[in-house]
Amino acid sequence: MGNNLFDPSKFTAPAAKPLPVILLLDCSGSMSGEKIRNLNDAVRDMLEVFRDTENVETEIHVAVITFGAEVKLQHALATSCDIQWHDLSASGGTPLGTALRMAKAMIEDKDIVPSRAYRPAVVLVSDGQPTDSWENPLQAFISEGRSAKCDRMAMAIGADADEVVLGKFIEGTKNPLCYAENAKQLRDFFKYVTMSVTSRTKSQTPDVVPEASTIDAKPATIEARAEKPKPPTEKPSDEAGNNEQQAEEGFSW
Repeated sequence: MGNNLFDPSKFTAPAAKPLPVILLLDCSGSMSGEKIRNLNDAVRDMLEVFRDTENVETEIHVAVITFGAEVKLQHALATSCDIQWHDLSASGGTPLGTALRMAKAMIEDKDIVPSRAYRPAVVLVSDGQPTDSWENPLQAFISEGRSAKCDRMAMAIGADADEVVLGKFIEGTKNPLCYAENAKQLRDFFKYVTMSVTSRTKSQTPDVVPEASTIDAKPATIEARAEKPKPPTEKPSDEAGNNEQQAEEGFSW
């Protein structure tokens, strides 16, 4: 009879699978002021949406690595509900290579990102040129080991961001290279990231990354910016006198 005793411990619900999201955030001195304030606001909003999205099958885990005066693991990989966001500050250079090495070490460690986890999403945001050796760490990240299988998204902030490096980071993915020149464009990018991740939690195949065209959020992209028509050139100098007269009379271009 002992073998037929009811044992409630045998009836356990399967644990939700983690969907890791790893943020690589530039906190160099050039990010000070409005840039870092807007970045803090956008990440905070994203975390709030993640907290409301988790379900019994999929759990969004987030890690935050910052690179500026130092490379720092601001938040170890944990459920979005467990992350208490504290605003970032900006100082120092742009040691992207070191940040990539830290992120890769995290992803390759199966004690941190278990084999049962869904395909991680890695998001890189920067406004400048790398100030350390970045070529080999970047190549290793996108071509070797588990990190090469991650979904990768990137955003250039402002005109000084190294679009070549950021474009290399998303090489092989279907994601566009995004950019932000104001607070709205920065928020739009993080809405895009948020919707890409949350749509995977509702999918029957969470390892499949949605096409950019299927996501409602439409961030500003480098490709779209390049396709914009150029403004008209100035008129020849022999018309300058006439233009000056029109300006004095209140002519508006």
